[in-house]
Amino acid sequence: MEDFNDGPRLRSDSMGSSASQSSRSKTLLRQRLNQLLTCIEDMSSDDEASEEVSRTLDEAFQLCGRYFPSDAFRLHMVTWNVATAEPPEDVTSLLQLDVQPPTDLYVIGLQEVNATPVRFISDLLVEDSWSHLFMDTLAPRGFVKVTSVRMQGLLLLVFAKQAHLPFIRNIQTTYTRTGIFGYWGNKGGVSMRFSFYGHMVCFLNCHLMAHMNYALQRVDEFEYILDTQEFDILDTPYVRDHKALFCLGDLNFRIADHGLHFLRSSINSGRLHLLWERDQLLMMKKKEPFLQEFEEGPLNFKPTYKFARNSDTYDTSGKKRKPAWTDRILWRIKPKTPPSESNDDDDEKASTSADDEIDEYPLLVTQDKYTSDMSYGVSDHKPVIATFSLELRKHFDTPLVHISPLGVWSADQDALLTYTVQEDFESSTWDWIGLYKMGFKSASDYETFVWVREDDLPETNEVIQISVDKNRIPLLGGQYVLGYFSTNMQSIIGLSADFQILESKRAVMEGLVPENVNGLNK
Repeated sequence: MEDFNDGPRLRSDSMGSSASQSSRSKTLLRQRLNQLLTCIEDMSSDDEASEEVSRTLDEAFQLCGRYFPSDAFRLHMVTWNVATAEPPEDVTSLLQLDVQPPTDLYVIGLQEVNATPVRFISDLLVEDSWSHLFMDTLAPRGFVKVTSVRMQGLLLLVFAKQAHLPFIRNIQTTYTRTGIFGYWGNKGGVSMRFSFYGHMVCFLNCHLMAHMNYALQRVDEFEYILDTQEFDILDTPYVRDHKALFCLGDLNFRIADHGLHFLRSSINSGRLHLLWERDQLLMMKKKEPFLQEFEEGPLNFKPTYKFARNSDTYDTSGKKRKPAWTDRILWRIKPKTPPSESNDDDDEKASTSADDEIDEYPLLVTQDKYTSDMSYGVSDHKPVIATFSLELRKHFDTPLVHISPLGVWSADQDALLTYTVQEDFESSTWDWIGLYKMGFKSASDYETFVWVREDDLPETNEVIQISVDKNRIPLLGGQYVLGYFSTNMQSIIGLSADFQILESKRAVMEGLVPENVNGLNK
């Protein structure tokens, strides 16, 4: 694997559209401290001066706490055009499972997943082979599939550490077709949005038009996808309304003008910078204002297309495709709303005041790595990896619902659980509580479930008790967890602590376990 270790980490934040604007909070803090020093210099024995010093000092310390995020999360992203291939046996290197600090979120965007009619229909009934591989790899590590969205060969998967699930809310997905005049989904974009500890984030996986001569059309397709994708969320109805937007995929931009010999000699000699100025995406970014809102790390890894399969050698077939950085990962922090133009003095004062305000809940995005993994050869593309640090101040850190098992659980007797709504939300009698074995793969990977109380919706802080029929409890023992699934939010919004289900006497009678049950000879 080629690591990106050159140059500073790229950083952006929600308090402005570039990294330099993150200094606004520091400037405001410095102003408050200067005011404090002035007060101290002018201090007299009267109470008014002392109150002014106290007030200014309080403001300064509040700024320290408010405008500098206190929690950091690691995001690992992968984009890979798999060219209809079956997955490799192992994706440990791709996911960098043992990296420190540990990953909190995985976002995986695939293009050209096998979508022949028979295969696509079968994948609608059961998970496709790529999803199975990632779930089987990540579930034992404590990651759960948050959700996925697919449009023919485009597939977007998001996984989160189990502990984060109650704080990932309002999940929605959508898609846009751009193939064959918008009627076919071999090209286009699929996206997923959710609230992560109260911060609105969106991930967009794209596969744009191919071939060297269609750079302008690719830009038009990308802008069309950004403009037309909609969500049923009041404050973030469009992709670009989200505080953080990550775009990944086979964007299909090529390296213009240079001949094949120059391209290969520059790559082989490690002089990749000679190719940057003719990269179509970087060229278009200079012309298109909407592209300038996106950031990308430097291309310090070899072009990821086009390779002979199962090799590190660029394509030598009759077509002789030129190597290109077709596979990219970009991100965008929502720009601050520009002040409205007005000649009215009052309006001018109001806009100036609003411009001075700093986001009380900032989101800082720092790219730590941008590279490719050359070890995988099942496709004619190499996968691209980007890792980010998300530093934020949580809007909340209490689950909407608290759940607990009561007493001993085994299939020898009915069991009890309680749940309590800790904060008002749009609950439904279609909500349910699932029993999950530790290491579960997704919200639908439950052993059994019970509906929440059906007669009426719960009051906040009301303790509700539900019975679970013994015939629905697993016969064999193990570690389990209870999860409250919200139909409206499409997510698990409450998890119990893990607990033990004891092996049942029925399991012994049916010969499923030895007669030594739970440490006792029966």
